[in-house]
Amino acid sequence: MILYLHGFLSSPGSAKARQLQAALAAAGQADDFVCPQLPVAPRAAAEVALAAAQLEDPQRLALVGSSLGGYYATWIAERLGCRAALLNPAVRPYEHLRAQVGTRIDHGTGQPVQIHAEYLDELRALETGPITRPARYFLVAATGDELLDVREMLARYAGCPTRLVEGSDHALSDFALHLPHVLRFCLGPPPA
Repeated sequence: MILYLHGFLSSPGSAKARQLQAALAAAGQADDFVCPQLPVAPRAAAEVALAAAQLEDPQRLALVGSSLGGYYATWIAERLGCRAALLNPAVRPYEHLRAQVGTRIDHGTGQPVQIHAEYLDELRALETGPITRPARYFLVAATGDELLDVREMLARYAGCPTRLVEGSDHALSDFALHLPHVLRFCLGPPPA
């Protein structure tokens, strides 16, 4: 099963989620895709994501986390021992999202949402230590990410299988080019 965790103010309707779902459906594996709507509050989002992850055997489970979803995916992978593909993952979101406190627009619904200062503490509480088994992770990091520093991603996931994308952007607008690599990692045999 692939559990897709979308990014901050995103949704299951994001372009990457739809592409991943379509690829699995084309391979006759539509039932192996799960993408819950994650709440804006980090503690609640982590609980929703963890509950969905615990429905599958960790050996069969692959997480795909984009941006803030990558942060959550790392937290879950370290707890459960499953594999995780990370797409331009947030490394220290409690620092990056400080400027987002206040009213923002949810990209999935178009509705205003309130980002509370205590969310930064909730994110900090979800921080994990060093990666315990780098082979369980697959990093896709774009040098053209306009929101997050690719150097932080590379440092955080040093030693992990990595696809460094020259250019692109935070959304990985060229995700179709990287999707086969993500699927190979997620659907292949579990890392030793």
